[in-house]
Amino acid sequence: MIPTMSPKILLLSVSAGAGHVRAAQAVQAAARARGFEAEHIDVMDLVPKLFRKLYAESFIFMVNRNPALWGYLYHSSDRAKPDGTLAKLRRIIERVNTRKLAGAIADAAPTHIISTHFLPSQLVGRMKAKDRLSQPLWTVVTDFDVHALWVQSNQDGFCVAADEIGWRLRDRLKALPDADDATRATPIRDTGIPIAPGFSQPLDRAACARELGIDPAKITFLLMSGGLGVGAIDQLAARILAVPGDFQVVAMAGKNQELLTNLTRLGAAHPGRLQAVGFTTTPERLMAVADLAITKPGGLTTSECLALGLPLLVVSPIPGQEERNSDFLLEHGAALKAHDGAGVEYRIRQLLADPGRIATLKRNARALGKPAAAKAVLDQVLES
Repeated sequence: MIPTMSPKILLLSVSAGAGHVRAAQAVQAAARARGFEAEHIDVMDLVPKLFRKLYAESFIFMVNRNPALWGYLYHSSDRAKPDGTLAKLRRIIERVNTRKLAGAIADAAPTHIISTHFLPSQLVGRMKAKDRLSQPLWTVVTDFDVHALWVQSNQDGFCVAADEIGWRLRDRLKALPDADDATRATPIRDTGIPIAPGFSQPLDRAACARELGIDPAKITFLLMSGGLGVGAIDQLAARILAVPGDFQVVAMAGKNQELLTNLTRLGAAHPGRLQAVGFTTTPERLMAVADLAITKPGGLTTSECLALGLPLLVVSPIPGQEERNSDFLLEHGAALKAHDGAGVEYRIRQLLADPGRIATLKRNARALGKPAAAKAVLDQVLES
């Protein structure tokens, strides 16, 4: 039952990649839209610089420079015993470096706490176990997978991307060494991964195309590089544009000015076929004009695409969570996969020769989409 007193929501995230923060901001926006007070804290703002560099920045460096190593660490940590020596050492290091979190929570004085990263879920869960906090704590899992680090006791509930993820999470909760009846019965809700409000609004393809200056009637491929513009998508765009056919490409450069310059130059060489776009705060309007997104399958990006019924061509997913996100999409017929530029070109040629396949991919993507996930998360938390 939703409480009679006005809720005050505290969102906790970690800026190891942008997805966890975006998920927290989405729920914050949903809360404020209902007139509730909502505060967001990035736990990395509370830790020493060295810990932040090792914890957050090293993650970004590793997935970009040595994804195979990241994949090894992801899978090995997923198999590690939660009560093993390394796990205990990790928890000690985290606890020592996050001492300011308890004070920040006390200052915020929330009625409910929502975590979109496993680190604050662990830390706040331990505080609850020691009766240092009594507020409900809900964890939002931000991938189409459930890694061991998300499997925590002393949570009041979990929100997951899909029913299968909830099933697997339940199984892993039961296997925790300290699992009691309360842990085994922790509520798990299939809400979807929370995404920004813009993805829950009806969008007119023709209107969005006019804003961009492209033809709404043409098949449109959207190349997405992420907010920091990581990846040689100018080379990939050139390869796609060499494919014969009546289609157009929209390429997002993010904050990478050099990439934007290269894409703009390429667009000038292919007038009417390539539109280069820099950083935008309304990516949903670009997605609304597209028939296929060519991208990495991060949890938030995937959820945003699905909410708009936009299928994906997944390119070289990072070993670990992106591989598992990719598997989920492929199994449900909402994506295709390519390992390299040649694979992307092959898939594009296939789709142009069989437009009906794009329509099927779109239907499957829309069936998986949960555009109101942020509201659903908020509703579940307030009813606890």
